[in-house]
Amino acid sequence: MKKLLMALLFAPIVALASGVGLHLDKAPDVQGDKAALQSGARTFVNYCLNCHGASFVRYSRLADLGLSEQQIKDNLMFTAAKIGEPMRIAARPDEQKLWFGATPPDLTLIARARASEEGSGADWLYTYLRSFYVDEKRPTGWNNVIFANVGMPHVLWQMQGLQVLNKEHKLELLVPGTLSPAEYDKQVADLVGFLVWMGEPEAGFRKHLGFAVLAFLVLLFGLSYALKKAYWKDVR
Repeated sequence: MKKLLMALLFAPIVALASGVGLHLDKAPDVQGDKAALQSGARTFVNYCLNCHGASFVRYSRLADLGLSEQQIKDNLMFTAAKIGEPMRIAARPDEQKLWFGATPPDLTLIARARASEEGSGADWLYTYLRSFYVDEKRPTGWNNVIFANVGMPHVLWQMQGLQVLNKEHKLELLVPGTLSPAEYDKQVADLVGFLVWMGEPEAGFRKHLGFAVLAFLVLLFGLSYALKKAYWKDVR
């Protein structure tokens, strides 16, 4: 019993230590690029939304990316009848658990949830989606360098191709995909950018508002200082 309590006590420390030294590639910042975010939304809908929902985001919100309501309906809205509905999936959680052994997580806040001391959530996702390799020992046939024994298959493998771990335990492209490595990295960067955007669609507005407030405070300080000097100039 004592050993069990000690194991439970130190389990978080061990888990944290196992992540120390994890190398994450820096994800390109595409938040100001609406074309890139639209590309990421397309990839998400076609490859991720089959299993993972984004239930805290409504399809109508995609208009913030520069898309018209008709474009959203024609190209991105496959799991709902009305544009005001959330981006849910058709499968029920209990069905997914039966099929996959676990319910795939909702991805609305995944970029924020994956932030750590090693890097941002965007960095983690960007590295993760480029680090799958063929592993015949796994049930899905896939494994991942930064997420050992991952249960998720590599859904983007046709774009990236087949990677293997060589003798130096480094990733090596064995069979090229439909995209070149540079093109695949760009595709993943767009997808990650969209996942980041979903976590806080108002982030861009919030940042602009913050700069505006700071500019106002600087102006107010200048006026207040000028008023103070004018008021006290005759006081000795």
